[in-house]
Amino acid sequence: MKPTVLVLVLVVLALAGAGAVSLYEAALREHEYRLLLARGDAALRADQTFAAVEAYSGAIALRGDSMVAYLRRGETYERRADRGDLDLAARDLRKAADLDTASTRPLEELGDVRYLLQEYPRSVEAYEQCAKLDDRSPRVLYKLALAQYRAGTLDRALESLNQVLRLDETLPDAYYLRGVCLREKNRPADALVALEKAVAMSPALIPAREELADSYGALGRFGEQLEQLQVLAGLDRSVPERQVAVGLAHARAHRWELAVLTLGDAVERTPDEALYRALGEVWLESAEAKNDRVDLNKARAALDRAAANPTATSGMLALYGRALLQAGDAAAAERTLQQATTRFPIEPAAFLLYASAAERQNHPDAARRALIQYGAIASTEGDFAGRAARIASLSLRVNDAATASDWIERGLEKDPRNPALLRLKERI
Repeated sequence: MKPTVLVLVLVVLALAGAGAVSLYEAALREHEYRLLLARGDAALRADQTFAAVEAYSGAIALRGDSMVAYLRRGETYERRADRGDLDLAARDLRKAADLDTASTRPLEELGDVRYLLQEYPRSVEAYEQCAKLDDRSPRVLYKLALAQYRAGTLDRALESLNQVLRLDETLPDAYYLRGVCLREKNRPADALVALEKAVAMSPALIPAREELADSYGALGRFGEQLEQLQVLAGLDRSVPERQVAVGLAHARAHRWELAVLTLGDAVERTPDEALYRALGEVWLESAEAKNDRVDLNKARAALDRAAANPTATSGMLALYGRALLQAGDAAAAERTLQQATTRFPIEPAAFLLYASAAERQNHPDAARRALIQYGAIASTEGDFAGRAARIASLSLRVNDAATASDWIERGLEKDPRNPALLRLKERI
């Protein structure tokens, strides 16, 4: 054999050998890649998320173009949300979506993760991309509507919900969300129709019943509101707030006995502080409505227990102080209401009550400061002129004519013919 031919033969043999080695190595990598995926899946089934992440990361190291490996690692990070891994999940799911632009699953799960991160506009973006690939999925379109609602784009959310219901009109959650959106758009009648539909389709859907009860209350349909509250209390008997809502609804209708029976029964079963507060509030309102000393004593007994709790809120202390004032115990009321004005979040009415208690105790400066502080935190104020007159009168009692004059003028700007302010102006 000629030397040239021999060289060519050797080169061909070498290339063939290298190709075989390359094929063997590729097959070995593919085998190892699949083993790592299987190992990650097994670890995930056993809820061993650290081992799963490690296995999927190994698979990605072998095949950086694997959509499946990125998807599964992203899903594992999503499962570890309590460890703060949602950002890592979003990164991997975004990569998986980029690697397979025809797959809906990475985009849907990316939307889920963005939603959990409260990145609602980015969640909307992911769901919209998913819906472009498959616009026949009610599940994805509902998620899109929910994210749009959270992002504050109510009209777009309603459009998505219309599409959901065209595809599947048996989804109570879609009617519920539609009702919520319509309420926020100040369309109470349309909202009511949607919420009633949701509850009719899914009687145990508690959030829909809560929204429906609120809607009835806002429309002044208190009998229907009470009916929903009673159903909620039956569905969720372990939650004291359900019984509180029913009892207070009876009280709003001045059905004092029914209110007391509802709350008293709940207290016997669950001696919860919220129930004692509600029971005390009902007794107090009954006492004020009927000028009944017996009811007032019962109110004090119930509220005394709730107010004694070190964690009693400003609102709870304000209610107890109101009962003490009604009972004529101005000294105790003043102490209680002073505490109510220092516990955050402060109940604005506590300042008004404290001012009344302080005034009865002949502490005019404390009273006027409380009235001024009330104006600083109250979101709305109906009788500004009346409060201005009280502040001016109290200021005169402490010989502060300048402050009195200032508040008289401020009050007259709101109510130029206010008789109390005009009389005070004549005294200066």
